[in-house]
Amino acid sequence: MIFIIAYLGLIFFLLIFLFFMSLYTAFLIYSSFKGSPYVATRKKVIKEILEMANLKKGKVFYELGSGDGRVNRLAVKNWQVKAVGVDINPLLVFWSNFLAKLQKLDKNCQFIRKNIFDINYSKADYLYIFLMPDLIKKLTPKLKKELKKTCLIISHGFKIEDKGIKLIKVKEGKPFNTYYYRI
Repeated sequence: MIFIIAYLGLIFFLLIFLFFMSLYTAFLIYSSFKGSPYVATRKKVIKEILEMANLKKGKVFYELGSGDGRVNRLAVKNWQVKAVGVDINPLLVFWSNFLAKLQKLDKNCQFIRKNIFDINYSKADYLYIFLMPDLIKKLTPKLKKELKKTCLIISHGFKIEDKGIKLIKVKEGKPFNTYYYRI
């Protein structure tokens, strides 16, 4: 009898696990179709990128395609910026908000589920993106229109190919370089 109960409990656990893994996979595929897949960046690399950005306390930091929120959380924790993460994936937004609350960063670090084309970026002092080139190209006119001239755009992975946005420095890295721009 105990064997049967243990066996049924194991099957139930596996079914729950498979359900959540399927749901997670479906949302990752959804994110990929919407423009960019979720690809995590190592904490050490993020810290180097943010150090080069010379973040200032109290400034507003946006991350588009924020994934699990590690960039925003590190920026808030180490530089005391006010961070907003935007992602289309509801599971990643939930997880990001949960981790921010767990680290007691949630007063200055929020994550919202929205399409990046439906956000106004006029308050951003820093804008961090790790998006695919086609999505960057589509987003660039909106950024040029809405961002302050003083806003630092940090593009990890891919260049912004637009003459109206000026490259000011590059952080070389493997497998991705990081590009710093101003409008």
